[in-house]
Amino acid sequence: MIERLFSNDLSVKRWRRFKARKSSFYASIIFILMVVATLTAPLIANNKPLYLSYNGRSFFPAMVDYHPSELGVKNTLIVDYKKLQLSEDDSIIWPMIKWNPYASNNEVTSFPSRPTTSNIMGTDESGRDVFARILYGFKYSIAYAFLVWVLSLVIGLTFGGIMGFFGGKVDIVGQRVVEVFSTIPTLFILLILVSIFTPSLFMLICISSIFGWVPISYYIRAEFLKNRKREFVEAAKSMGASNTKIIVKHVLPNSLVPVITFAPFVISNNVISLSMLDYLGLGLPVPTPSWGELLAQAQKHFTVAWWLAVYPAAALFTTLTILNLIGEGVRDAMDPNMN
Repeated sequence: MIERLFSNDLSVKRWRRFKARKSSFYASIIFILMVVATLTAPLIANNKPLYLSYNGRSFFPAMVDYHPSELGVKNTLIVDYKKLQLSEDDSIIWPMIKWNPYASNNEVTSFPSRPTTSNIMGTDESGRDVFARILYGFKYSIAYAFLVWVLSLVIGLTFGGIMGFFGGKVDIVGQRVVEVFSTIPTLFILLILVSIFTPSLFMLICISSIFGWVPISYYIRAEFLKNRKREFVEAAKSMGASNTKIIVKHVLPNSLVPVITFAPFVISNNVISLSMLDYLGLGLPVPTPSWGELLAQAQKHFTVAWWLAVYPAAALFTTLTILNLIGEGVRDAMDPNMN
């Protein structure tokens, strides 16, 4: 039995098609580097040093929280490493950016402040470093986008697969349920829930997934309706295989091509959705780093703080362009009509 999606020969052929599209291949490499950068953001942008040799001891403040007493600092609960008095025998290694996304630059007289050597992309209205907030904010954007897609995929596969495989009354009832979900105004539901509960990344993911599975179920239902009558399915039935085994081992792998093809485009749409929610004040709680929140600040200070609009917008544009290039490569790789 040949499983089209997971066939070794077919997988190699699809990989070669994807790699042949240079723009998509290089975009995927850049995207991986962006993900690595945001996951290692504390080593790139932090107001704590990477390494500190102090009083004959070694410390790694960027990765480990130390009590002030361990460094001999008294009368405070938080160590300001920038004001730590070092002797000639002490040494310190700082990250590339000496700010985390929550620390304010109190040396600046007014906020938001222009880009300087200290804040290469300027500061926001609270004096926080824009570069650090963009770098850390990407982690929340991509986590939201990817997890919403995964959960929507699971729900869509379940509902669409059941409707497509069994058909008949199950399909009719299932389609009515799908129609109900497709008519629910998601934005109004978000407004109501945000006004009742404190918004969080987990809550936003759950709400978006509950309403985001409907388009996926359409594709999966259509693929299951087509594949349930294929020869390999009939052969499995004749050998006494259970419905569960037929679905998981035979029908499902051959029905995933559409959802995999559209995955990068769906993820890019989810990135836009979170930015939009944050822009409207319905997204991540303050002071979580967010691209949409920076763009909302840009609107308030559009005459004096161009950097609040340019840099977050450039980050959003770059991310969406890269994801769409990857999506085009995946689409070509999955196209059975291409050589």
